Amino acid sequence: MVIGILVSSCSGQTVPQFDARQAYNYLLKQCEFGPRPPGSTAHQKTRQFLVDELSKFADKVRLQPFPFTNYQTKQQLILHNIIASFGKQKKRILLAAHWDTRPWADMDPDPQNHNKPIIGANDGASGVAVLLEIARLLKSHPCPNGIDIVLFDGEDSGRADHPEEFSQGAKYFAKNKTFSYNPKFGILLDMIGDSDLQIYIEQYSQHYAPHIVKQVWGIAEGLGVPEFIPELGHAVIDDHLPLLEVGIPCIDIIDFDYPYWHTLEDTPDKCSP
Repeated sequence: MVIGILVSSCSGQTVPQFDARQAYNYLLKQCEFGPRPPGSTAHQKTRQFLVDELSKFADKVRLQPFPFTNYQTKQQLILHNIIASFGKQKKRILLAAHWDTRPWADMDPDPQNHNKPIIGANDGASGVAVLLEIARLLKSHPCPNGIDIVLFDGEDSGRADHPEEFSQGAKYFAKNKTFSYNPKFGILLDMIGDSDLQIYIEQYSQHYAPHIVKQVWGIAEGLGVPEFIPELGHAVIDDHLPLLEVGIPCIDIIDFDYPYWHTLEDTPDKCSP
């Protein structure tokens, strides 16, 4: 479903066949590592898996290290954005998701679970899973534009009442982009694995990149994708905001009405291919 929108957005060519089962397997593989909060062994294993998998498809894969602070525990770490590039064209498109998971289930209905890390099947694994499958397709169906798939680290470790503590990897990426790197547009995928998927137009996306919203939702309508609803939804603090701040028109494709958000119940059975 999402592949048609993304590939059509960048090429206008015949849409290759998206393997939903393979994407779901990518989701399952990430979840098999367990919760993947920064600093955990599962987090390190997941990073290596993602690098290895993207290296099968991309022309170049690199890690972008950056300093990270967990403001709740005061722990300081070096985390890594994962950047996979396809093609050497100057005209480029950015596709992104975050690959870390939240260290604590602070929205869980059981207060005893609030300090436990989440599996993050939807919030973390789903966007990455789709981009891994897109990477596979880009290997066999190159896009006329260059493509950069960026998997952001350190997105989801902020305290609930401190929005400035989120998106640390995206902020570093945006702050340190070269002057010459100016993608035509960006698409962020977040929480798109919900088995009851309903994607409304995220408010910051509509305000700062309405032309991209119009294009993507128009393609969705043309493809007959009912999950894309042409109505305004939530304003979401997410990884697209740092990109917008440095002039990259980026939209957030997200279903924020997910009852298992930041709970221990964000598990693969709540998601579907």
